[in-house]
Amino acid sequence: MSLDCLRVGVFFVVLALVAAPPPPGSPIPRDPAKLAARLQQTTRSLDETVDSWRASGARRPPDDVTLYALYQQRIVILLTEKPPLSREVLARLPSDEARPLRSELAARRELRRLSTPRPRGAFRTGPAAPATSLRSYYGAAQRRFGVAWNVLAAVNFVESAFNKLRNASTAGAQGPMQFIPSTWRAYGLGGNIHDPHDAILGAANYLHANGAPRNYPRALYHYNPSRFYVDAVLRYASLIRSDPRAFYVLYSRQVFVRTAHGLVRLTGPRR
Repeated sequence: MSLDCLRVGVFFVVLALVAAPPPPGSPIPRDPAKLAARLQQTTRSLDETVDSWRASGARRPPDDVTLYALYQQRIVILLTEKPPLSREVLARLPSDEARPLRSELAARRELRRLSTPRPRGAFRTGPAAPATSLRSYYGAAQRRFGVAWNVLAAVNFVESAFNKLRNASTAGAQGPMQFIPSTWRAYGLGGNIHDPHDAILGAANYLHANGAPRNYPRALYHYNPSRFYVDAVLRYASLIRSDPRAFYVLYSRQVFVRTAHGLVRLTGPRR
């Protein structure tokens, strides 16, 4: 083998190693400068793999999307839990990258105030409907009730991680959009509370009846009477509206739940 061929072979081996997505337990840097750089690199790689996934027409995220999304999600969780570190990382990011991250960190901290630890055994999980199917359900609900698809997607994400989280809430709410059964009987249009298509239509019906799209804060407050909930949903809705990849990134994330022993990941790759 010539020296030139050997160099080319080494180049492609190195490229493959650099381009490989991080395994599920990959360490996260704690140095702010290194962490900011790692987050930027991960986000770029995730954006590229999401674009490839969408172009392929595949129903489910491929492994590289899943792994990059998980690593990014773990970084976001770390920054949520450590405000001083998050401030240092945000200060090192360009404004167009810091702005959406700052908004998501605020949303996650607001939702954390509404959650209480539950035993691991209280949670059940299952697969989400394909992203393309969910996107069509949001669109159908928007056309019928005028409620923006990105708001419905944000509610679906916040309430059940797109139906990956399957257990009832402590208040007895059920299904992908987490309806109390009595509310579902009034607004569910005769559908199945556990069916994503029916639940999304029912949510759009309920939000429309309570002021959407004219007044989303009012409608969402009826959905969950907490200003923290309303602000968090609107923040995620804004992220989804402003970035065409955001819905697919959120869809590709895993379910983490709060237990007495801390956050536990319930879904995703185990290797």
